[in-house]
Amino acid sequence: MISGSSQNSCDSLLTTRDSYCAADLAQSLDEWQDWLRYEKNVSKHTFRAYTGDVAVFIAFLARHHEQKIGLNALSGARINDFRAWLSRRAMDGTKAATRARALSGVKNFLNWLDRQGIAHNAAVKAVRSPKLPHRLPKPLYEDQIKTVLLPVREDWTGLRDQALFTLLYGAGLRIDEALSLNVGHLPRDGFLTVRGKGNKERRVPMLPIVQKTIDDYRAACPFPETTDRPLFLGARGKRLNQGVAQRDMRTIRGNMGLPETATPHALRHSFATHLLQNGANLREIQELLGHASLSTTQRYTEINAKELIRIYKAAHPRVTG
Repeated sequence: MISGSSQNSCDSLLTTRDSYCAADLAQSLDEWQDWLRYEKNVSKHTFRAYTGDVAVFIAFLARHHEQKIGLNALSGARINDFRAWLSRRAMDGTKAATRARALSGVKNFLNWLDRQGIAHNAAVKAVRSPKLPHRLPKPLYEDQIKTVLLPVREDWTGLRDQALFTLLYGAGLRIDEALSLNVGHLPRDGFLTVRGKGNKERRVPMLPIVQKTIDDYRAACPFPETTDRPLFLGARGKRLNQGVAQRDMRTIRGNMGLPETATPHALRHSFATHLLQNGANLREIQELLGHASLSTTQRYTEINAKELIRIYKAAHPRVTG
């Protein structure tokens, strides 16, 4: 009988493989992880989320059926098994967005098994993803952006943060895209080549102000440069950790009285919103952001509509509420 340890304690596929998996499933999990890493080239965040979600699902299924789970048991999982797992997560307080992502991770694994001819589960396609609230991106106003892009500290790390945040806003990069850059990736023709989600490349223009802040940071950085050295460094000369950048943004937020929505990713949202407000079309913005679907980019039109209503209500002399 499988021991009833807490679901949250199954935080890695290694734990799951040893405790809850038969040998055939354990081997398939290893091969799927390699596919995610080396063929699909998913981001480290997606990799961590998907593998963790699959681990939690397999552990739940093993305890639910009181046996180790092999490929046959996984193929035979019924729609009630998936619903029970999602219900358990909801009872544990997991938000709808997290449950939807977890289901996506499990479907990814099962679809991979199906494509490889290893196993097939018909029930998972009938499982509906939890309904998500309609949330719009939360950009910053232009005056707030100017505050964020001021130097935080007078040392080289202050110039580093200014360069990083200016790049996020000036080029619309995701923070992990910016932090993965090496010195050799810097443009020579005025365009920066970025490798985004799904290993897709896109070219974005490097504005002079962005180039200048990066040049100022590079001139002050005490560590020697090589083409394969990370562009943005931490205090010990290693690639800057995303958590450090987020911490520094929280410091700016607190010092400048900015809202909690002032995050590194909000700079990317602000890039898109301000371009739209100044006449760029959606297709252009989609290309610059690297969105696979235009519907993702269209969210920014809703932000503009809300902003127009806000301005109208604040300025029109006949509006009372």
